[in-house]
Amino acid sequence: MRVLEFEAKALLESQGIMPPEGGVVTSAEEALSAATALGRPVVVKAQIPMGRRMKAGGVSFADTPEEASAAALALIGKTVNNFLVEEVLVEERLNIAEELFVGATYDPVERCAIVIASRAGGIDVETTGKLVRRVFSTRHAIPNYLGREVATELGFQGEIVPQLGSTVRLVAQKFVDWDAVLLELNPLVLDRQGRWWVADAHLELDDDASYRQKELWSELPSSVYWAGRKSEIERKAAEIDSKDHRGVAGRLIPFEGDLGLLIGGGGASLTTMDALLDAGLRPANYCEIGGNPSVWKVKELTKLILAQPRVRKLAVIMNVVSNTRVDLVARGVIKGALESGRDPREAIAAFRIPGSWESEGEAILRHYGVPFFGRDTSIDQVVEAIKWPS
Repeated sequence: MRVLEFEAKALLESQGIMPPEGGVVTSAEEALSAATALGRPVVVKAQIPMGRRMKAGGVSFADTPEEASAAALALIGKTVNNFLVEEVLVEERLNIAEELFVGATYDPVERCAIVIASRAGGIDVETTGKLVRRVFSTRHAIPNYLGREVATELGFQGEIVPQLGSTVRLVAQKFVDWDAVLLELNPLVLDRQGRWWVADAHLELDDDASYRQKELWSELPSSVYWAGRKSEIERKAAEIDSKDHRGVAGRLIPFEGDLGLLIGGGGASLTTMDALLDAGLRPANYCEIGGNPSVWKVKELTKLILAQPRVRKLAVIMNVVSNTRVDLVARGVIKGALESGRDPREAIAAFRIPGSWESEGEAILRHYGVPFFGRDTSIDQVVEAIKWPS
């Protein structure tokens, strides 16, 4: 579960990591009152379960209460990163001396928990500045020296080392205590008076551990509410899947790219996503299919994905399958493209499903000029062959 910023900050504040002064509002009038009460410049932030809000226009700066009201009016009721904004956080704009990044997560390569820190806080911190990494155990209390080592390696000296070290250690400990999969303070701000603040927080909790974190989850009503909601495209995909019991097709997760996807589930889907990203392509969604979905189900999903304004083409990629008829999927994507008013040869970038009724599926696709790839072509080769219009 992705925890909303204001609730993540409330949890951190209970542990002594202080957020700027402010509060959540649901209207422009409330934003005006909140900014007036603060009496200084503020930041107005959309409260949605999604990162990169700044790039998506979900964060505004206001010097006056009137500007804060206007910013709230521009955000509330609008869609940011596919989520409808219902609340905004109005909080004090900090007098920043330095921004840092401090986070804890799991390293999938090393297969262990790690602390990551940098003196380059803010957007895209992972690709800028020097990153300090420290492995730590989730089975034992986090030692004090871990935080001090991180602070020292970041280049700090004097009294800042134990101050920052304490925060680093606390982030690692709460990552474990809360059964988190990610906890980031980004940025962690040192103001010109020498005080530390968490200007933004990113907390994701392991859903599978919710049974032992009932008390914690009870403190996060807004985040739990959002976790149970779906974006419009997710809801429509689930409706399509529920209307036809045949096959699996409807677990759709939207992204920000322009290549729509219908891909096989399990490890093959992860392989496909990795290959697409490595090739510099930008997936617009993740959507698993399998278990012999009907022509209607594939057709409706194709139409739904192609209807997204940012989607330029659709790629259909699966591993070798014995439980899904290739010809039925082929008919579904062709019908979906045609009913969307699109030429299949222009709308479908690639089709690779080797398996049952493969020759029949290939014949259908080639009739419409759609590129077909069989079992003699790897997923990486299929991805390399995807061409975009100029």
